[in-house]
Amino acid sequence: MLKGFKQFVLRGNVVDLAVGVVVGAAFTNIVNSIVKGLITPLMGALIKTEDFSGLFFKINGSKFMYGEVLNSFVSFLIIASIIYFFVITPINFLVSRSKKEAPADPSSKKCPECLSEIPIEATRCAHCAIKLPENFPIENV
Repeated sequence: MLKGFKQFVLRGNVVDLAVGVVVGAAFTNIVNSIVKGLITPLMGALIKTEDFSGLFFKINGSKFMYGEVLNSFVSFLIIASIIYFFVITPINFLVSRSKKEAPADPSSKKCPECLSEIPIEATRCAHCAIKLPENFPIENV
């Protein structure tokens, strides 16, 4: 039982996923720090407030911290744009380059009698000498 669990955990997919989650969490922490430490104070300077995280309004004594929502929204936009431009776009480019090109038009067809390959323009098989029908299909190569 433990041997099966060990094989499952040490599979490449599980380890790769765990590394991706840890790196993603660290990257998110970095982006959130950049947003809170640099971007929102810069934007706050434009609207003459100290920091977005301090923006709020009150209704019946309840405090609504919409500045934190703005910080989270800016963080999301930065992370989404980085993922799109530095992960998705290159992967799509590589996938489009690796797709196989359409096969070339066939240059031969198979004889229905002896199954040997003959040129498309041929009206008679060179191997068994049968006369091919006028509308003989090419797709049987």
